[in-house]
Amino acid sequence: MGKVGFIGGGAMAEAIVAAITQGTVNREDIYVSDHKAKRCEELAEHYGIHTSVGADGFAGAVDVLVLAIKPQAAAKAMEEVKGRVRKDAIILSIVAGLTLSVLEKAFPEQPVVRVMPNTPLAVGAGMSAFACGTHADRQAAAVVQELLASAGRAVEVSEAAMDAVTGLSGSGPAYAFLMIDALADGGVAAGLKRPAAIELAAQTLLGAAKMVLETGRHPDVLRDQVTSPAGTTIAGVRVMEQRGVRGALIDAVLAATEKSKELGKK
Repeated sequence: MGKVGFIGGGAMAEAIVAAITQGTVNREDIYVSDHKAKRCEELAEHYGIHTSVGADGFAGAVDVLVLAIKPQAAAKAMEEVKGRVRKDAIILSIVAGLTLSVLEKAFPEQPVVRVMPNTPLAVGAGMSAFACGTHADRQAAAVVQELLASAGRAVEVSEAAMDAVTGLSGSGPAYAFLMIDALADGGVAAGLKRPAAIELAAQTLLGAAKMVLETGRHPDVLRDQVTSPAGTTIAGVRVMEQRGVRGALIDAVLAATEKSKELGKK
């Protein structure tokens, strides 16, 4: 993959660094810049990578440049490095709301890729979606796929789908945390101690998700395997259907998608 540089040393950047240092990229080929010297020291000490205040020293040497800064700092950061990066370097942006057209205006005729990651990236279980710009070919897409998949899973989508991605997987961890909390409350109400209830709820959702991903079976099929006639599970599912849990989750994704569209227009 070559050399990878990050502008911004926040949580998402660190999550990707932590993942790729496990074998995807050599530590000596990873560069991170952050405006805080202390943060640079922490990352260098913990991961054994190159860090600096400012990207001047590595911008022209990297094969992939990851923009991992806050939206309000993006314009300035792109202005500072756009004349320094190699013409064939992949520009990968995880900046919320930063469109491909804006990226391509700053880096004309370069392969640019827009990414929507989510917070489980921090524990190697992220779900990232990426959209490729005009000059990002299949080789560039494969590099991005490998980079992001090192911290979970990655899927390529059209940029038009990015708002839906935001509404589903971008905001989705919050929905899952809410479900874990609610399931744990149910366990406590049924007589369990809270630490055990939280562990049972969290591992149950983790296991269910893993079964969907690893078996490739439709969730309905897997649910039917757990749901015995006149059993405990169907009694619980019946209540969830009566209370509109399915509809609420669908509406949550749609509401978050619409909000993402609104924010993208500002």
